[in-house]
Amino acid sequence: MPDDVVGVDCSIAATLAAVGDRWTLLILRDLFRGVRRFEHLRSDLGIARNLLTDRLQRLVDLEIVHRVPYQDRPVRHEYRLTAKGADLSPALVALMHWGDRWYAVDGPPTLLVHDSCGTQLDQAVSCPACHEPVGPQHIRSRPGPGRMTETTGADR
Repeated sequence: MPDDVVGVDCSIAATLAAVGDRWTLLILRDLFRGVRRFEHLRSDLGIARNLLTDRLQRLVDLEIVHRVPYQDRPVRHEYRLTAKGADLSPALVALMHWGDRWYAVDGPPTLLVHDSCGTQLDQAVSCPACHEPVGPQHIRSRPGPGRMTETTGADR
């Protein structure tokens, strides 16, 4: 695992080190949409080959994506999300909904719907114990078992 991800005492900082640049997030978006082949990714994103190669290799190194061969001569691969990569879905959906709210002047450019019933999806945080919706004003933080440094006033 790359050094810039290991030993970081903040989960947000570690996540940003792993997937926080623009191209990586757009590659992940495409992978979630089912775009899996290098040329299809390159064409869809309009990204330079060297950048795409670099970002895909990093995602493979971080075990967020794995390569699956689909052709022997010449060998060609598809890129598929691992379970670790699939766990990024709620974060990407949250970024999308934020962009829809603050930057989509004429409404969301893409709607997410439940595949079995077609209902448009929303994203909400709820308490697993009482099932009440929890807004940002009602979220607090406290030191967790993986904390490496002294706590600060930010741990409220």
